[in-house]
Amino acid sequence: MKKTHIKIFFLLMLISSLVACDYNLDKVNPNSVTIENFYKTEGDLTNAVNSVYAVLQDQTLVSREWFFVHDLRGDDMATGGGQLETPRYQLLIGTNDPANFVASSVWTGCFAVVHRANVVIEKAANVESIDESMRTRLVCEAKFLRGWAYFELVSLWGGVPLYNEYVKDLAGANARATVDEVYASIVSNLQDAISGLPDSYSGSDIGRATKGAAQALLARVYMQKGDYTSAKTLLKSIIDSKLYKLVENYNDNFLEETEYNAESVFEVGFMDSNAAFSWGYNNGDGLGAETTVHNQEISPISWGNLIPSQKLLEEYESTDVAGNVKTDPRYKDSFYEVGDEIASGPLTLGSFNIASSSVRGGALKKVGWRKHTILYKNVSSYYPGGINERVIRYAEVLLMMAECQNETGDTEADVLATLNQLRDRASVSMPHYPTANYPTNTKDARFKAIVHEKRVELAGEEIRNRDILRWRTQGKLALLGGDPITYFTANKYELLPLPQTEVDNNVNIGNANQNPGY
Repeated sequence: MKKTHIKIFFLLMLISSLVACDYNLDKVNPNSVTIENFYKTEGDLTNAVNSVYAVLQDQTLVSREWFFVHDLRGDDMATGGGQLETPRYQLLIGTNDPANFVASSVWTGCFAVVHRANVVIEKAANVESIDESMRTRLVCEAKFLRGWAYFELVSLWGGVPLYNEYVKDLAGANARATVDEVYASIVSNLQDAISGLPDSYSGSDIGRATKGAAQALLARVYMQKGDYTSAKTLLKSIIDSKLYKLVENYNDNFLEETEYNAESVFEVGFMDSNAAFSWGYNNGDGLGAETTVHNQEISPISWGNLIPSQKLLEEYESTDVAGNVKTDPRYKDSFYEVGDEIASGPLTLGSFNIASSSVRGGALKKVGWRKHTILYKNVSSYYPGGINERVIRYAEVLLMMAECQNETGDTEADVLATLNQLRDRASVSMPHYPTANYPTNTKDARFKAIVHEKRVELAGEEIRNRDILRWRTQGKLALLGGDPITYFTANKYELLPLPQTEVDNNVNIGNANQNPGY
């Protein structure tokens, strides 16, 4: 939805009602809004759904900690220097424990999404003044968001408590469901969402979950489960719909001025708010500025907490390497080096606020992220911005499709016809596969080409971590030269530890049900 429509009245979602300031403290204000008397009109239900989207924008999720958890547990990132905070550095090197604040924040944010979505789903039937098609759509939006949250939870933590109705008191805390039970719930949620969501929106509704977003997310889920056939069917439906296409200018996927473009399948909206950012971790209460600090955390002239890893830089095809006939233009669209143009002119060595150097072309260089930064128009040292987070792009749909085609026995020609579309963009225009360094004459060779293309296309976009988890489970990392996570040891690092707060406060979990290795 458009950014100006995200602000919501957060008290609508509180389980307990407000009490009047009266001498009789047990007396309830008859005019207070409660969860039982609120859901009356279409506007009420819409506001409640908006409050679920608001949690996505929160610091616990997409505006900060969510991208950290995924990026730090993958291999696209390295530390920019000693300024990276301890809980984040722990995730990067694998020394995090159940008390890690960053991971715990994402857990909290995901369950806030779940519980708010549950209220919507349960109370929607009570709304009297509403068109039935609108009721269906709003419930399906809530189911999409609940499915998204549970996919985050199960893929990062394994089996988690499963809630299909909102929790009314502390006694409602559940034990861990099995991984299969959680996945079954996700599939059910997303199948319902697909059946009831529209293809697109207009006006102030642009940005809400669509049928295509639900299909793409369910395809991710099926692939994570190893069901490439079901994923392929969904992806084919998205492609055949012709509702999405690759934008010719690759960099348009990361600019504020080109949000909600033809390549966007689902994105979380933010707005430029004069560098304001709420550090209160308010679970989407609607009171903080709707900005994101993604720019701030990775900008090479701001905090520079994270820089691209050396292995990621080496992944981009360059004429410095024998067999490559062209340097991939996506390198320049993803990273900054000395001499590159920013809003204030050429970037100088002295402008970099990162201690670490990278090797490029045989020489040590300062290399920082360009993706997700606003240096193209603003060079303030502190500037949380309004660039939307593109959570699912059509480029990923094509890359998932290529992997599914390869896994289900499609011909080399079919796989390459899908894969080469990304290299055909006018702004990319890279040689088609096969190339000298990426032959495609076997299934394993095609897999490596797909992995390469996916990494350079979606670098730093919170995709790689879950790919590694999937390929590790499926025994495919040996094809890529071994596990890319250097600290990985079995029976520990497959999953994050359950947050200590959950272990301590949920009587149905406790230390006996903690993940292995913690």
